[in-house]
Amino acid sequence: MPESAKGGSSERFRIFETRQFQADVARLGPAAGKRLEAKLHEYVYPALRENPFFGPNIKRLRNWEPPTWRYRVADWRFFYEVHETSKIVFMTAADHRKQAYR
Repeated sequence: MPESAKGGSSERFRIFETRQFQADVARLGPAAGKRLEAKLHEYVYPALRENPFFGPNIKRLRNWEPPTWRYRVADWRFFYEVHETSKIVFMTAADHRKQAYR
């Protein structure tokens, strides 16, 4: 489980992967899966722990319920929901750009 920062309002977000997200990453195959897993832990999760709402690769999706955000890594898209009051980010899906928005 991700670590939380010490302090009141500067508390970092915790990240949880849904079963669907884990299945999506596993479905990508061993080579792509390992590469993307490294990107997740090296770039994506640290950025989302600090601020899941803003960044160069972060965008809120329009007309999605519940409100959903996406993080872009090359041709891959990671989708997540944010529960701001409990400071939790739920990673919900992962897909290639060509398939992601269908």
